[in-house]
Amino acid sequence: MTGGTERPSDDRTAPAPQAATAVAPAPAEGPAPALPAPALPEPAPTEIRLEAVLHALADPVRLRIVRDLADGHSEMSCIAFNLPVTKSTSTHHFRVLREAGVIRQHRRGTARMSTLRREDLAALFPGLLDSVLAAVGRQPVGHPPA
Repeated sequence: MTGGTERPSDDRTAPAPQAATAVAPAPAEGPAPALPAPALPEPAPTEIRLEAVLHALADPVRLRIVRDLADGHSEMSCIAFNLPVTKSTSTHHFRVLREAGVIRQHRRGTARMSTLRREDLAALFPGLLDSVLAAVGRQPVGHPPA
């Protein structure tokens, strides 16, 4: 054959070289140490805005959540509130409260635990939360005035 290009006489291809496989270390004895559950996104105390807090507190369902947390429950799972709305609607209400800086949430297993950000709100807006909770105590929550 002339012309400068050579073709292999065999159409079979050589097998690709095998990559070395790393062997994972054997798991340690006993359960793995529990990692702290990541908090869900929330504003830093310096980013909490009054208009967002007032908006979050303007809904009867969200007021009920805040009242329940303020009534001596330092931490509650979302399902413990027994809200009169669907799960997706309650998720929305918790998100509004969290993004406004009213509550803090973190995961514990499959549950979302909620706590009231009482200290942050009192430092930024002295007396606001106490005034709102006192007003809520004077009227039934969840029912608009007739």
